[in-house]
Amino acid sequence: MDERFATEGARSGDSGAPVVLSEPACAPDLAERLCAGLAGAAPAAVLLFSSPGADLPALAARLGAALGARIIGCSSAGEFACGGYGNGHVVAVGLPGARFHTDAVWLRNLAGLGVSDWMAELRALFSRFEGQPRRHRFGLLLIDGLSRQEELVAATVDAVAHRLPVLGGSAGDGLRFEETCLVLDGDSHRDSAIFALFETDFALEQVIFDHFTPSGSRMVVTAAVPEERLILEINAEPAAEEYARLIGLAPEALNPRVFAENPLLVRMGGQYHVRAIREVTPEGGLTLMSSIESGVLLALGRADDLTHGLQARLEALGERPALILAFDCILRRLALEQAGLEPAVARLFADWRIAGFNTYGEQHGGVHVNQTFVGLALMGPAHAA
Repeated sequence: MDERFATEGARSGDSGAPVVLSEPACAPDLAERLCAGLAGAAPAAVLLFSSPGADLPALAARLGAALGARIIGCSSAGEFACGGYGNGHVVAVGLPGARFHTDAVWLRNLAGLGVSDWMAELRALFSRFEGQPRRHRFGLLLIDGLSRQEELVAATVDAVAHRLPVLGGSAGDGLRFEETCLVLDGDSHRDSAIFALFETDFALEQVIFDHFTPSGSRMVVTAAVPEERLILEINAEPAAEEYARLIGLAPEALNPRVFAENPLLVRMGGQYHVRAIREVTPEGGLTLMSSIESGVLLALGRADDLTHGLQARLEALGERPALILAFDCILRRLALEQAGLEPAVARLFADWRIAGFNTYGEQHGGVHVNQTFVGLALMGPAHAA
């Protein structure tokens, strides 16, 4: 189903309101549909989150030429546009030039660990960015979700951006884990990341939520291959077998939905962070979606309520935002679907104007996490007072 969403301001003719569109990725007139829906907003930037089925580079080039806007986007593991989770769509978020200013850079060759080059690109971006008084800045980070370099990229950006709020997600490929795509204007590069710097007169508030607490089960990683995010042994036993034993299942019963409901947790900086499992290897190891090393103490995660906690966090905002730009882990989505909570999620995302994509991992505060909802709320001026 085609969906269109805008804030109440946009409906009444306010060109400064963000606009969100969702169109089928297979639509032959996809570019024309998006241009028609976005043109009235005169966007400074358009964010594209796309099903793997779309020709994202060609679409970005056409939109950029037609709208005169920066086009920033990536492939996803699912999309949402102020409603329920979807697949097979392209979500476009138009950020009007009346209220947003932006610039963006590529961070390339992630496998080469080119930290010095990334820092040079980031510093050049910050130095040429012409800010305005009484405006708020934030950063958007999109990373190749198959690069296994999210931790390093997020930390590098954080080192340059200092106290700037930076949020983002790892580009996805459905549940295939074969190939991702990132686009900046008409360009596309593999093994890369995009950092975009924004300035807006919207007040900003981060919305971070995960629904797991540690259970009584503890385990030690006794053998791992860190560069592959691979656990070979847990408690000196084959990793998949020991994990399955601890959750009360046979190894052959392990699948993405089981992983979504029974994640691994690691304690860092006084907080627990999810280390999501991607798959079982043919040799009986566990491949993760975040970094891991031998000797790390892990806990099994126990799910708290999947929607009420997020609703409480949203209600703490105190007012409805113009938009919440969100990055929501694909495994969180699988857990919600398994619990039959899609209607509740759809209502929540509609009520709070939440749009974004399902990721292979989320970034905020200089760290890379999994199975976490990471959002940035664009609030009215009174919110900053």
